[in-house]
Amino acid sequence: MNTNDSYGTFTSPAEVRIVRILPGPIERVWAYLTDPEKRARWFCGGQTEQKAGGTVKFAMLHKNLTDETPPAEFEHVQCKGVDFEGCVLRYEPPHVLAYTFGSAESVVTFELTTQGKQVQLVLTHRTQGAEEQAELSKYGAGWHTHIALLVAELEGAPRPPFWSAHLKLRPVYEKLLAEASKN
Repeated sequence: MNTNDSYGTFTSPAEVRIVRILPGPIERVWAYLTDPEKRARWFCGGQTEQKAGGTVKFAMLHKNLTDETPPAEFEHVQCKGVDFEGCVLRYEPPHVLAYTFGSAESVVTFELTTQGKQVQLVLTHRTQGAEEQAELSKYGAGWHTHIALLVAELEGAPRPPFWSAHLKLRPVYEKLLAEASKN
């Protein structure tokens, strides 16, 4: 399994981290994190205010990402879409972007580091509170699947399957989270 296929790691029962190597330059990768049209190609659309304390808008409409039939629990994200907001916590172009995701108890951080002509992406999703932590394995599988779309987009490769991959990854991330919770 190469780096871009490896599973994320749970550094604690409240944090999942996924590392990927992407084709650069770093400014191009940064644009895919912050430009609404580019971000919509792999994750979701929506504006990001370019400052700490600003608002980040999430416009999730997965029918723009895949034509696969979604699991029933995600049908609303596929067909109707879901909009919500977060708060930008760090905005340090082109290296660090952090924002709340869905609630103040859920924080996603993207860290970009140049490695020659490539860029290392470290995505960390931290949660607080029992309700958010219970969702962390779903977040892990979701980020894994979305970042696979980002890798394909940046490489100019065919888009990988989304929902079928997500469904296969969920039990893997549940097991990884359970193992992290034992330690």
